[in-house]
Amino acid sequence: MEKKVDWLIVCLGNPGAKYSGNRHNVGWMVAAELCSKHKKPLMKMFSKSYHASLRIADQLALVVLPVTYMNASGEAISEILGNYDVPVKRIVVVCDEYNFPLGRVHIRQGGSDGGHNGVASVIEALDNEDFFRLRCGIGKNFPQGGMVDYVLSDFLDSELEEKNVMVNKAVEAIEYLIQFGKTKAMTDVNSEKLWMKDNEKKDSVNNNESK
Repeated sequence: MEKKVDWLIVCLGNPGAKYSGNRHNVGWMVAAELCSKHKKPLMKMFSKSYHASLRIADQLALVVLPVTYMNASGEAISEILGNYDVPVKRIVVVCDEYNFPLGRVHIRQGGSDGGHNGVASVIEALDNEDFFRLRCGIGKNFPQGGMVDYVLSDFLDSELEEKNVMVNKAVEAIEYLIQFGKTKAMTDVNSEKLWMKDNEKKDSVNNNESK
């Protein structure tokens, strides 16, 4: 009998110590911070993933780390969905995004894989694009043809502070989406209103009203 969960949070990355600090492993970093915040350790679940069950805003969220390597992430999702009942519209895939500057966090629902092999694998496994992507910017500081080496490189020491801030923002974005739903989360996260100070929010509202 399938178990029910309200949300599935799938955090993409590659297993193994040599990949742990890679830009491509931002999803795993977000999972680690989210589980640490909620004091729930990640444990081996099935053959293809680790998991942790969290309560966020009175909803049950299952955090999943596929250990299949990025390009086969969908295999882990298929295994999870064979045991847990969760609608596609309540699946959130957390991944890196080189088209965004380092530090930016963005929520999107549906659409193409955007050239991300992990997202492509999830789409293939689900035969459906209608899940959320929580995209974490890693920058695009690489020459033509250098994308693979770039995403599999570690963050520079000078980038670590900004990366850590982004990881915390991603955790808050997940919690906000679960608590307040799609429309408010996409508006407040993507505009960065969620992280504005009160006086900045007032200025933003006044500017919009004066247009």
